[in-house]
Amino acid sequence: MASSSSSPPIPKTSYHARSISLPPRPHPSIPEIDEHLCRLGASEAISSSSSITDKLISLNSLYDCMENLLLLPLSQQALVQHQNKKCVIEVADGCLLLLDVCSVAKDALLQTKERVQELQSTLRRRPCGSHGAENEIGEYIASRKKVKKVIHKSLRDLKTKQRKYDFPITEKEHETMGLVCILREVEAATLTVLESLLSSIAGPKMQSKTSKWSLVSRLVQPKRVESEEEKAEVSEFEKVDAEFQTYISQKTSKSFNIHAETVKNLLGNLDLSIQDLDGGVECLFRRLIKTRVSLLNMLNH
Repeated sequence: MASSSSSPPIPKTSYHARSISLPPRPHPSIPEIDEHLCRLGASEAISSSSSITDKLISLNSLYDCMENLLLLPLSQQALVQHQNKKCVIEVADGCLLLLDVCSVAKDALLQTKERVQELQSTLRRRPCGSHGAENEIGEYIASRKKVKKVIHKSLRDLKTKQRKYDFPITEKEHETMGLVCILREVEAATLTVLESLLSSIAGPKMQSKTSKWSLVSRLVQPKRVESEEEKAEVSEFEKVDAEFQTYISQKTSKSFNIHAETVKNLLGNLDLSIQDLDGGVECLFRRLIKTRVSLLNMLNH
């Protein structure tokens, strides 16, 4: 695993696609890169598991296009020019921070997945109100607290490391610096998606006593009919957390009865979401390593 302590800060900018051409004619990958950046930047507020999975798929396609662009001899010549070397080194080193964030996400997904599967196994053998199931639910909640703590620390650390690149591009350098601009925008897009992923896994921070059950109430009130847009805003992680928080807080009430099928369905959906997210993160992890190696190889030849 890459060490975040040695990783340089990465830009946190409001990225957007820009048309950047390389002389003498644009490579087909450049319009594709622009298209992927536009798609990734189309919705800044992404929180549901399915929307983040879609972003990860688009992000991996973006890295495929970028890898094709980096393989061009013309691209390699432009990137190893003297005025570009410092920028390229920083972009290559910035991959280390992205790899660290990926590792945090992978660990969080793995821990949650293990607890979900253990809980599913228990609930197949025991009803929700039994002693064994109650203990397993408590262990799941305790595990989630640990995961959230690690994620929130990672998100705080990211904020202290972020900074903007400050390499003004002159008109004379525009053509040679075009590739560097693309690399920076791809980094910014990657970080935005990964931050959204971590936030989705962790869910919202604990709120005040007067409002902390707002999510729970929104999910369990039978009379309220939510729109599809509102439902999409809640991740599968939040839905399970809300269900179990309600169970723990009201389990002593005779009027409350948790529905086993509801819990099983929520856990099943969460398990599927974790599989999709984990596959996307693992694929991105490998592409980040490949991109960093490609950039360093250019500089060393």
